[in-house]
Amino acid sequence: MEYRYYQEIPENNVLIGIMELHKHVFEGAELGLEKLTEKKNLLIFVALKGNRVVGFKIGYEYANNTFYSWLGGVHADFRGKGIASELMRRQHEKVESLGYPKVRTISRNKRREMLLLNIKFGFNVIETFTSKKGTHKIVLEKEF
Repeated sequence: MEYRYYQEIPENNVLIGIMELHKHVFEGAELGLEKLTEKKNLLIFVALKGNRVVGFKIGYEYANNTFYSWLGGVHADFRGKGIASELMRRQHEKVESLGYPKVRTISRNKRREMLLLNIKFGFNVIETFTSKKGTHKIVLEKEF
């Protein structure tokens, strides 16, 4: 497995791979390029098997000098191999080296594997809320 990170929009073949994988992980939801380009201090990590993007983790600078770990996922065929853990480990290492004092993420009870991974990596639940769409959300933060 090869891991790469980008502090900008990646080359086209990787970008397309991320968009396709996002659609796979998030039940057909599209990830538009404009969503990525509007983020401040974008940081993208990918796991590649050959030329295929099999995992990704995307985040950006959030309010109060906090890094927001926004999106991530691993293709169903590659789950259970430690890829999500490695992407998170690399993201946190980089985020801390960039001087951010904490990282924040939002999860859902429906995505228990991700919720458990966040807790395993030292996140604490700081609040919950219900989105405009009626989805229960869990806000987690980790201090470095």
